[in-house]
Amino acid sequence: MIAEASPVPSSAVEMRPNEFERIRRMAYEFCGVDLKGKHILVSSRLGKKIRLLQLSSFTQYCDQVEADSSGAMFTEMIDALTTNHTSFYRESRHFDFIREVVLPELPEQGEVAIWSAACSTGEEPYTIAFTVIEALGQKAYSRLAITATDISTRVLEKAKKGLYPLTSVEAVSPEMRRECLMKGTGQYASQCMVKAETKKLITFRQWNLLEQCPSIGPFQVIFCRNVMIYFDQQTQQLVVDNLVSRLLPGGYLFIGHAESLNGITHSLEYVCTATYRKPGGSRIGKAGVPRRVSTGTR
Repeated sequence: MIAEASPVPSSAVEMRPNEFERIRRMAYEFCGVDLKGKHILVSSRLGKKIRLLQLSSFTQYCDQVEADSSGAMFTEMIDALTTNHTSFYRESRHFDFIREVVLPELPEQGEVAIWSAACSTGEEPYTIAFTVIEALGQKAYSRLAITATDISTRVLEKAKKGLYPLTSVEAVSPEMRRECLMKGTGQYASQCMVKAETKKLITFRQWNLLEQCPSIGPFQVIFCRNVMIYFDQQTQQLVVDNLVSRLLPGGYLFIGHAESLNGITHSLEYVCTATYRKPGGSRIGKAGVPRRVSTGTR
C-alpha cells in the first residue's frame, strides 16, 4: 500500500525525472505497483537509503539494486516504498461469512485451507485463526491450515513474531484473547503475543502476487484485500488469474470493500459485496446467495 510522504529535505540528493521513471518502471515490473504521481514519496523514502549507503545519485542506487543478484536490495527498496495498514477484524463481514457460511458448507472432517495474500503484519491471518477457533473449538487446531504471504520481508518478520500493542486487539473478544493471546509483563506490559498453538496454524512466506503459485494450495478461501486498487487493470487481471487458479471449486475469494472485479475477465460468481465464489463444489442457499450470509455492515 502506498503512503504519502513528508517533503524532501533540502539537503537530500535531487532525483531527476529520468531517475524517477526508472524507479517507477522497476517497481512496476517487480510487483505491479504503479508509483505514478509519487515523485515526492520516492525521493523522500529512497533518499534515506542513498544517504545511508553514501551514494551521490539515485542512478547509483538503481545500479546497485539491479546488480544485486540476491534480490535483497530490490525487496528492501519495495519495503521502503510501501506502507502496510491493517487491523484485527478489518472489514469484519468476511469473518462473519467464514463462520456463518463457509464452515457449515465444508465436511465435518478434513482440512480447512485458507490463503491470506498480502497479509501485511499478520492481523488478517491471525483474525482468520481466531474466527475458525471460535467456530470449531479444539477441532480447529487439527483442521485449520492458513498460508499467509506478502512481498515484504519486513512485515513478515513482524507477523511471525505475533507481538502487538494491547490497544490493537480491542476488537478481539475476551474469550479469544484468553484462548489465543498472552499478555506481556514487565517491559512488555502494554503488549500481547499470539500463543504458539495459534501460530502453528499459519505458515508465513514471502510471495509476489505477480508470480504463479502452483506450490501452494488449493484453498477453500482466499483473502486478497485492499491491494489490487494499487494495480492497473492489466496487473489486476494477472493477479486474479493467479488467485483463481489456486481456488477450489466452490471456494470463495474476498477482496477489499473499496475494490471490485469490474473490467476483469474471470469465471467467479458474485455473491455479495467484495465476495466471489468459484463455480462447482457444494453450497447452501439458492440463486447464488447462501441463506445465512449477513449483508449488513459492522
